[in-house]
Amino acid sequence: MLAVKNINVKRAYEAPDTDDGTRILVDRLWPRGLRKTDAAIDRWIKGIAPSTDLRKWFGHDPARWQEFRQRYADEIQEHPEELDELRACARAGRITLVFAAHDETRNNAVVLRDVLLGRISSSPSS
Repeated sequence: MLAVKNINVKRAYEAPDTDDGTRILVDRLWPRGLRKTDAAIDRWIKGIAPSTDLRKWFGHDPARWQEFRQRYADEIQEHPEELDELRACARAGRITLVFAAHDETRNNAVVLRDVLLGRISSSPSS
């Protein structure tokens, strides 16, 4: 089981901090207007990001949040290599899942953290 303290989430536009540990961008697209040198990203794991169709469907609509959580949790299970890589990083030390969305409580990094911590799982039909 992974330690909660080892997995943080943070907006890409917030300043990097030494407490972030390994900073992992978990979005499919690079954050707009952010220079790579300013982002201090250690790894970019595009494959674990929500599919383009799911991202567009969600559109950060709070009314779709619960369904997005489940659909994305299901998609994550389709990427076992990336999920294993994230688990290995979190076992080795603190990681910060970096995302670009404005909403800090309803975004893909929050769902990914919850999947890594075993708080949500894929649907039985998946």
